[in-house]
Amino acid sequence: MASERVERRLTAVLAADVAGYTRLVGADEEGTLAQWKAHWSALIEPKIKENRGRVVRLIGDGLLVEFASVVDALRCAVEIQRGMLERNADVPSEKRIEFRIGINFGELIIDRGDFWGDGVNIAARLEALAEPGGISVSGRVEEDAQGKLDIAFEDTGEQQLKNIVRPVRVYRVRFDGAAKPSATLPLPSKPSIAVLPFQNMTGDAEQDYFADGIAEDIITMLSRSQTLFVIGRNSSFTYKGRSVDVKQIARELGVRYVLEGSVRRGSNRIRVTAQLVDAVTGNQMWAERYDRDPIDVFAVQDEITEAVAIAIEPAVSEMERCRAVRKPPESLSVWEAYQRGLWHKGRISVRDNEAAKNFFRRAIGLDPSFAPAYAELAQCIFQSASLYQVMSVAEALDEALPVTYGAVGLDPRGAVGYVSIGSARFFQGDCEGSLAAARQALDISPNYAGAYHLLGVALCFSGHPREALEAQRKANRLDPYDPQQTLRLTHIVIAHYFLREYDAAVEAAKQLLRSYPDHPWAYRWLAAALGQVGRLDEAKQALEKAIAIAPKSFEIYVRHRVPWQRAEDYWHMLEGLRKAGWQG
Repeated sequence: MASERVERRLTAVLAADVAGYTRLVGADEEGTLAQWKAHWSALIEPKIKENRGRVVRLIGDGLLVEFASVVDALRCAVEIQRGMLERNADVPSEKRIEFRIGINFGELIIDRGDFWGDGVNIAARLEALAEPGGISVSGRVEEDAQGKLDIAFEDTGEQQLKNIVRPVRVYRVRFDGAAKPSATLPLPSKPSIAVLPFQNMTGDAEQDYFADGIAEDIITMLSRSQTLFVIGRNSSFTYKGRSVDVKQIARELGVRYVLEGSVRRGSNRIRVTAQLVDAVTGNQMWAERYDRDPIDVFAVQDEITEAVAIAIEPAVSEMERCRAVRKPPESLSVWEAYQRGLWHKGRISVRDNEAAKNFFRRAIGLDPSFAPAYAELAQCIFQSASLYQVMSVAEALDEALPVTYGAVGLDPRGAVGYVSIGSARFFQGDCEGSLAAARQALDISPNYAGAYHLLGVALCFSGHPREALEAQRKANRLDPYDPQQTLRLTHIVIAHYFLREYDAAVEAAKQLLRSYPDHPWAYRWLAAALGQVGRLDEAKQALEKAIAIAPKSFEIYVRHRVPWQRAEDYWHMLEGLRKAGWQG
């Protein structure tokens, strides 16, 4: 049966909407609607007709218009924005209607007079990137219109637009009489964030100290992170009391992410809200609300500060990994290659572990002084022996030790370097040395989840499984999105087993296997725990799975005792496996 033929055509698309429309309507619904109608009839509709445009959609405060010519579309946009400047000249700033406009040129699907496709989606995303009163266009529009109108283009670089696979080069249009864009600072090599003053919504000016205190303390806590570039308090607080678009703030401060929030206070409750925004795209990445009893206002301030600060770094890290994965490998920067390596490292397969090594080596090649890449490369080498058995422990140590010491040598204050040193000591059977390195890393970076994970592993295998559980749970709380979470879950299983909490070990192992059904270790510990509680049929099935899925793992950990495992823990594991039916 023949499929229905789809009509396509190349056209220029103009997308526009009113900046802050919800706020304007909330303040004065009838007045805003009257203004919008007046602007439409006196300026917008006539300019569209003059420039041979066709309105495709007009919904609420937004519209889509098609033009046969890129120049017509851009001329129309400039004339509308210039006209709006004149019409708003005597209007108070809080009552002004200002448009954001985006223009793209591309192939569209036509259906019953409407159109669809990436060309429309890109135009809408470009509109969201524009300043109030401004125009953003794609590279194709800039190329076709260059030199044909009395305007200039400001290159803002390639942008990853929401739901668009490939990055799009975006230009900001500058035209006489328009408010010129603020100076733009380049983004740092690592994720950058500004924490704005939290808004005091209580109506009581004396509560400013509480709102300011939360923002200041969050800045202080985030500044301890070695993976974030954090704007200082003095710069962030220049925006206090100002109504400035978050994208403008990001350009002026040179940051990708902005944290903003507010404080409300009732008779017996304090409510703090916070949201993290990717200021380049305008997308909200994370948001949370905290309701507290204000019995001890300083304790509440400390509690909320810690909760927000702990949530931010993992959210940013996850976003950075996603951005790196979407980019073609050949275009990755040092930081992006490093993030791509972390993404592969967390996917738990031999192939991904090798890919992670290659990306970390690429980061080192791009910047031989980038210490975190050395540290993570060493971790992947250790995993090649411990998790995947593609090399022996001795071979891993020979290859990883120079890399590990290179990480610490390049950055003696780098917590990740001490975690790699601690891993090396653990592989050598020096659990006390591993504990010392983990604590050294935590002295440098108190909220570093990787250091808590190492601490938990070393505690577990040095006879302190109860403390190990606490450390692993702390690591999960600090970074719930970490791709390495599977290893923490594994060591939670092992700690419960060593504590002879076999039912808890079984439940933790099953939780791990629900997410990672082919994990090389999980079935072995599940079989041992099931054997200890007498669930022999299940234990035998788990044992068979353990041997079938990872025979090399079974060989290295069961038929031999690894250097970091105490003799009593090794015999305890064998006891459970023999009860499960192992004949060795």
